[in-house]
Amino acid sequence: MVEPDDNKARNPPPSIIPSTGAENTTPEPDFSAYSWKNFFKAVAGTLSYDDAMKYLEARDTLKVEQDCKRCESDRDWLLKNSPIVTFMQQQIALLGGDLNPTNIRCRRCPTHKKGGFSEDYGILLCANKIKARGEMEDTIAHEMVHAYDHLRFKVERWNLRHQACTEIRASTLSGECRFTREFFTKGQWKLSSHLQTCVKRRAAISLLARPGVRDDVHAAKLVNEVWDSCFGDTRPFDEIYR
Repeated sequence: MVEPDDNKARNPPPSIIPSTGAENTTPEPDFSAYSWKNFFKAVAGTLSYDDAMKYLEARDTLKVEQDCKRCESDRDWLLKNSPIVTFMQQQIALLGGDLNPTNIRCRRCPTHKKGGFSEDYGILLCANKIKARGEMEDTIAHEMVHAYDHLRFKVERWNLRHQACTEIRASTLSGECRFTREFFTKGQWKLSSHLQTCVKRRAAISLLARPGVRDDVHAAKLVNEVWDSCFGDTRPFDEIYR
């Protein structure tokens, strides 16, 4: 679960469940790292990993307003025009939930994740990590599946089998594991059983961020334990949408 990263917010806007927690804060980045010298080193492949992280952190902080405006524009467009996003929004509404621009929020994220869902805050979109509208569509759809599961199946936060199941469903139904996306953006070339392989990999990676998951072996074990019932459950779709 990813909590919103907004140091300025004191009263978060309403989500599908009222907020009761505080938002996370992050240390001030080293702005001196954001320089042309480090940029050219990064292009040449000579910038160390630690210096590259400092460069990106400073860049993301300095460009946060620009990134968030672009993110919000793409979010609003998708809420009106994306078939999968509008469908999931309607299905969530039928369960008594409400996801809209007030609780699908764009923020700068200090992690490598592109987004997250919290029953306390709604959906977080990491404006500094999502670079294209298609990527955002997959991210919103993924997090909307989590929101749907939370309302429809009462997913328990600390039940790791529940968490494994919703991660499987989100990766399966959002479209993030369709062959063209993996082929062109992730360099995944495998044709046979591509969807299942991708979903298992992504679900296990997502589980690693959850408290109680010890390592990648434990994460893979949890995914395998619930695989048969969760991969085959395509609700609210009649079949895998894309």
